[in-house]
Amino acid sequence: MSITQSRAAHRTAAVLATALLAALVPATAGAAEAARSSQLQHDADVLRDDGVTGVTVRLETPRGVRTARSGVGDLGTGQPVPRNGYVRIGSTTKTFVATVLLQLVGEGRLSLDDTVDTWLPGSVRGHGNDGRRITLRQLLQHTSGVPDYTQDVVPDLSAAGYREHRWTTYSSEQRVALAMRHPPSFAPGAGWAYSNTGYVLLGMVIKAVTGRSWEHEVRARILRPLRLAHTLAPGDLPFLPGPHARDYQQFEPGGALTDTTVAYLPFDGDADGSMISTTADTNTFFKALVGGRLLAPAQWAQMRRTVDVPAGHGAPPGTRDGLGLDWTPLSCGGGYWGHSGDGFGYLVWPATAADGRTAVIVSLHSRPGDEETATRQIQDVTALVDHALCSAGGT
Repeated sequence: MSITQSRAAHRTAAVLATALLAALVPATAGAAEAARSSQLQHDADVLRDDGVTGVTVRLETPRGVRTARSGVGDLGTGQPVPRNGYVRIGSTTKTFVATVLLQLVGEGRLSLDDTVDTWLPGSVRGHGNDGRRITLRQLLQHTSGVPDYTQDVVPDLSAAGYREHRWTTYSSEQRVALAMRHPPSFAPGAGWAYSNTGYVLLGMVIKAVTGRSWEHEVRARILRPLRLAHTLAPGDLPFLPGPHARDYQQFEPGGALTDTTVAYLPFDGDADGSMISTTADTNTFFKALVGGRLLAPAQWAQMRRTVDVPAGHGAPPGTRDGLGLDWTPLSCGGGYWGHSGDGFGYLVWPATAADGRTAVIVSLHSRPGDEETATRQIQDVTALVDHALCSAGGT
């Protein structure tokens, strides 16, 4: 053995001895925090290894904030995912809209038992659809049977189709009219089926009640009071502010990744899914909501009245749907509140413990072209959330 090898052997022995001693000493709070951070990074790396181009995670607990990033934010340059960059939050927009509507209920300006026709006479008609029989509660909870317009605004699910149609804009009224060309999924209250059209209608109801757009009411009632300076409803402006990662969609199994950072305006431009935020702002919103800072007790209780989400709808087992808010069970007991959002090339998954003090959000910057991989990535996301919230003790 050479002198260099001997010194190296001594260093290795010292490292191993230190590691063994650390393993025998009771873990300190600092060590526990380090373990949780290591798990968070490991789970982010699992998503990267499962094909996601870029991953960002933010976990907030009473003890502080931990973050993890994995993959890259730009396949062309190899730049990392920005820290707390802007992200599209898709259908997470629905929770903001539901919160505004429930605030209006608390102010006595409308009722959850009002029908759609009470505020939007004649807007829901045709092919068996009847707004005189559908309540606002049913729109909020996806039990209205109103058909989903999104099937009509993606005429070509391909990279070429995305590029050709991404600039096309629709008014709320046009989106609803497209949905009315189809029969209802079921009679009002007789089932559960996710309907983006329902939230487009709720955005229209907010304007009918207040005289101002849903975007204005979200800004006035939520964004400004919570100082969410990095959250916005951009309408038909298709570009993300900087800094941001690039989003990529694989339109067919095994196909090339298409840069879909520019919004697909046919379904990225209304009350059902148009908002942009950051992981920090989104956590702040959900912690305020679940912590009781945005709704009076009666309306917060209404929001948490849930129904089963049927199997086969892509939600984790045991998920229940409230009014613009979902409940998902945790392996350690209890569950969390949140509402995921996704679109071409992106997915966000916010989750907040029942006490409103612990929140985690996962943001993915690519989506696969085959269902098996998409399902596996969602399982990776829910496992990350489960590990994060259970280790933090927030159920």
